[in-house]
Amino acid sequence: MKNLKHYLSFLFILVLMGCNAKQNELPVDVYETSASGNKLTKITEFSAGNEAVTIQILPDEKYQTITGFGGSFTESSAYLLNQLSPKNRHLILDAYFGSDGAKYSLTRTHINSCDFSLSNYSYAPVAGDMALENFSIKEDQDDIIPMIKAAMELSEDGFKILSSPWTAPPWMKDNKDWKGGKLLPEYYDTWALFFSKYIDAYKSEGIDIWGLTVENEPLGNNSNWESMHYTPEEMVEFVSKHLGPKLKDHSHNVKILGYDQNRDELKEWADIMYKDEESAKYFDGMAIHWYASTYDYMPDVLQYTHDKAPNKLMIQSEACVDAEVPHWNDDAWYWKKEATDWGWDWAPDDQKYLHPKYVPVYRYARDIIGCLNNWVQGWVDWNMVLDTQGGPNWASNWCLAPVIVDPAKDEVYFTPMYYTLAHFSKYIRPGAVRIGFENSDDDLMMTAAQNPDGSIALVILNMKEEAKNMKISLGNRSVDVQINAQALQTVIIPV
Repeated sequence: MKNLKHYLSFLFILVLMGCNAKQNELPVDVYETSASGNKLTKITEFSAGNEAVTIQILPDEKYQTITGFGGSFTESSAYLLNQLSPKNRHLILDAYFGSDGAKYSLTRTHINSCDFSLSNYSYAPVAGDMALENFSIKEDQDDIIPMIKAAMELSEDGFKILSSPWTAPPWMKDNKDWKGGKLLPEYYDTWALFFSKYIDAYKSEGIDIWGLTVENEPLGNNSNWESMHYTPEEMVEFVSKHLGPKLKDHSHNVKILGYDQNRDELKEWADIMYKDEESAKYFDGMAIHWYASTYDYMPDVLQYTHDKAPNKLMIQSEACVDAEVPHWNDDAWYWKKEATDWGWDWAPDDQKYLHPKYVPVYRYARDIIGCLNNWVQGWVDWNMVLDTQGGPNWASNWCLAPVIVDPAKDEVYFTPMYYTLAHFSKYIRPGAVRIGFENSDDDLMMTAAQNPDGSIALVILNMKEEAKNMKISLGNRSVDVQINAQALQTVIIPV
């Protein structure tokens, strides 16, 4: 009898320990993309191991609110979609916007033509038309507008659109050319009216514009394709005296983002745009690009800009793997350190270190994580779809895109970059708040955010060639998981 009592007591303790262990186990869903072949694959079994990396989630440490993630509606992408079969066109759009896809929430498009257009065009082609009586978006009605509308039909939560001009019509510029030059002061008010008419025209198509950037790459692009130059002072003058008041008078509630070029000159622009209340009042924030470096996300510059104007937005408005022709059905290439960018060949010697060879997947994942951890609220990729040449592009400025198509064969290739972007866009939703964490291993890059529904998303990048064991803790609960070698993981802690 005594032995039976001991046995029952021991059994009770074991059951109690098991219950406590279960109560203290942190429930998670784990999704991984890896060089070994996972593509946003749900992982349910983990190998046992020692020396686990400890990751502590700190939800009480709150930072910026997330606007969203996504890609861009360009004429090139929209044109290519229209060359595909209805089945493949739907496949791609559903993969980007559908409830089972990447669920893009923040997008961009161009105002007038850009290099990823089929030709040069403007919505106001008639020289001297100061009142813009001949304004028309008919150039967008064959391709871009149908692509946006199809995406809207597939998106359950909707998405924001940020629109950017590459140039005003040549007749408004001092050099009368699509490339380079400046907006003539006598056309400042007409150009401001142009933005208002654009918003109205898209509204009449059932498309709301969330935000505008004043000018794509105001420092220029060496006149390789459409461009128009501003100094920071000129942009402030245009926005504070013309664009801002015009949009307000016409009751357009849209965001105005300044700059819209590389981070290396962001400090100068922040100093001038945010100099005082008068210069800053119509700007809702900054748009930034990553082309100044292939691997340095410039945290000091991002932190400086945030500190300068803590209540303003920072949106990464454009990024792509440039100076490359896409590799077709070759996933391994996107995990190799073979890609280069424009700076590999052209950067001055003192800037070569900013442009090394890189792994495309890492370039995307590192930059998004680095941006999020330094106050950036949104991150937008460039073209959603390109062909096997990396176009069409009238300036022969070939680039990569997450989805590559061969219209002649009606074939589609989802590159590993598509899955990389989906790790963020699908699981970190608009309105999420970035939260704190402690990570014991500097080899792992990570970020964390709490979604509006209360769930927590961790995105973790392992660039090493060996798997890593991790113990993830939230309060007094924890879970042991593993990330494969050369892998990106999203870990979801449900509500």
